[in-house]
Amino acid sequence: MADNDWKKRLGVVFSTNPDFAYEEESSAEEETLSPDKQKLIVSLDRRNRGGKQVTLVTGFVGSADDLKELGKTLKVRCGVGGSAKDGEITIQGDLRDKVTALLKDMGYVKAKRGN
Repeated sequence: MADNDWKKRLGVVFSTNPDFAYEEESSAEEETLSPDKQKLIVSLDRRNRGGKQVTLVTGFVGSADDLKELGKTLKVRCGVGGSAKDGEITIQGDLRDKVTALLKDMGYVKAKRGN
């Protein structure tokens, strides 16, 4: 019965073949690039944050776990809060210079300051 769960097949065209077996697409995560190949951009963002400034690190290519690990390292080194999700790392405050220097020390040689 678990093989015939209709909720997983929403949006799929019906098949009249009795031997048809629906195969789900596996969502494979991207393989994390080495730090020297990552092109990270460190910028300042004020949109939809009630006037508060945050440092935004974008351009990370890799798995969500590696993104969270990098975000945690940056937050601890800067001594502030933030989050890491949807391919972006958010650090509270305007710490563009410090974050860029930390990333370069960690081996992300292509990290650069955006705005």
